[in-house]
Amino acid sequence: MSQTPIELKGSSFTLSVVHLHHSQPEVVRQALQDKIDQAPAFLKNAPVVLNVATLSGDVNWKQMQQAVISTGLRIVGVSGCKDENLKRMIARAGLPVLAEGKEQKRSAEPAAVTEPVTPAENLVLKTRVVNTPVRSGQQIYARNADLIITNSVSAGAELVADGNIHIYGMMRGRALAGASGDRDCQIFCTNLSAELVSIAGEYWIMDQIPAEFFGKASRLSLKDGALTIQTLN
Repeated sequence: MSQTPIELKGSSFTLSVVHLHHSQPEVVRQALQDKIDQAPAFLKNAPVVLNVATLSGDVNWKQMQQAVISTGLRIVGVSGCKDENLKRMIARAGLPVLAEGKEQKRSAEPAAVTEPVTPAENLVLKTRVVNTPVRSGQQIYARNADLIITNSVSAGAELVADGNIHIYGMMRGRALAGASGDRDCQIFCTNLSAELVSIAGEYWIMDQIPAEFFGKASRLSLKDGALTIQTLN
């Protein structure tokens, strides 16, 4: 038994980021409700981060926040905020303003000149391999890596990878590739019967998967910003 009443540990969670591109709360509310109606099992009561990079301090934040909450989504933070007035409104509403991983503070002084580093020296490609069945309610996350599943994936299970996802068994759960935003990622599946497939936030629920590919060996990717599917040869 631990000697202290609490313990702080680092962890990783998959959160959807809602990018707000309209300043009218009712327009945002209706657009969110339409998305939730398309995939209620995936989005109902889901925790989300709101990205407000395109909004300014002119927005009525109290109404905007209420519009999002009224759909059932749970706001856990706000990112992309560059407007100081909007930051103050968000802080007064009791929400944390988050800095995304790709954001970097700009220095007033010129950056030091360094020797260029090739991607091969700076990046190690990783792959996570899972050989056991993935059960309902189980989530597997491959951080900064591809994910390979050599067994079946049950309905209600979730696969998340910052890279590609390969499933060599029956796929009945959810697969989310490119979770960190990499739009070049793909999903490869020998038997596609998924509840949901997603690449870099673009997703299809089961009913949107073309019937001729359902239950077949398939390969999904993004083309011109939209999900596309083809036979896996």
